[in-house]
Amino acid sequence: MRTYRADLHIHTCLSPCGELEMTPRAIVDAAERIQLDIIGVCDHNATANSAAVAAAARERALTVVAGLEVTSREEVHVLGLFDRPAAALDMQTYVQAHLAGENDADEFGPQVVVDEHDEPVELCPHLLIGATDLSLTEVVEAIHARDGCAIAAHVDRERFGVIGQLGFVPPALPLDGLEHSPRVSRVAAQERFAERGRWELTCGSDAHRLSEIGRGSTEFELDRPAVREIQMALHRTGGRRVVA
Repeated sequence: MRTYRADLHIHTCLSPCGELEMTPRAIVDAAERIQLDIIGVCDHNATANSAAVAAAARERALTVVAGLEVTSREEVHVLGLFDRPAAALDMQTYVQAHLAGENDADEFGPQVVVDEHDEPVELCPHLLIGATDLSLTEVVEAIHARDGCAIAAHVDRERFGVIGQLGFVPPALPLDGLEHSPRVSRVAAQERFAERGRWELTCGSDAHRLSEIGRGSTEFELDRPAVREIQMALHRTGGRRVVA
């Protein structure tokens, strides 16, 4: 077992609200500079840039997790994290089949798919900033059906947080954990959101620009840097745990 520092919520230039500077090599350089061990690439309703970020980190001491930030029809954001890149891509296909509209780059920003050398490949046409027609329960179940880890994003935020949108965390919703933003401390978040220890908490940066990477992070005690290990830590099993 060892301690890994992770920022599981980082956007790339594929997210319409992400800065164009958020390219694979730049993200990897920034993460390495601040000594992160694990990063999660979670663009809005898409994971097409995850493989490029992982490729850019191939020779580095950094684990890149493929993920996406799904918007449910209730406008709740949920992070889906996957050990298998193919499972993340399958989740993207499923999500985008339930996502209406085309992006307007002038209004919402460009959605750039890039390669590991930061070269543009194509523009994603889907309206990634929009909400799917999938219920919150359907989103979480779809993540789990692909062996992923489901974490409710930035629960301390009024907009797009599960508590802000619904007023509470549905008791039967099988989330793996709750994420709070860097705006609140772990102690404060535990008091406000953890429901007397029912939910384990993570903190992620939700970075949309390079300077934000790592401003929120979580330390996990794991056997190896993998989503399944993180999921075990969130459920406090097998000796894995969230340290801070």
